[in-house]
Amino acid sequence: MVPLSWYLIFSAAIFCIGLFGVLARKNSVAILMGVELMLNAVMINLLAFWRFLYPIQLDAQVFVIVIFAVAAAEASVGLALIISAYRRRNTVVAEEMDILKG
Repeated sequence: MVPLSWYLIFSAAIFCIGLFGVLARKNSVAILMGVELMLNAVMINLLAFWRFLYPIQLDAQVFVIVIFAVAAAEASVGLALIISAYRRRNTVVAEEMDILKG
């Protein structure tokens, strides 16, 4: 059986990669992918703690399904906003999309 610490280390690594993607990238699509990685790290943590602490209850699995739904909605709305901004400004660089009107 895999110990809990391995899951937590794996989840922390994925979260750090996602955080680096959000903070270091200029491309809006890459920032969105970083946010998705961070949500996946949260799901791994939640399932790992559920498996090791309360394997009989299904609360954590319900939360993971909700996180999947939020991640899917975030990705679809985020991509729609990025496509709209690209059509208007012909760029997906986040620093160039700071003005709301224009």
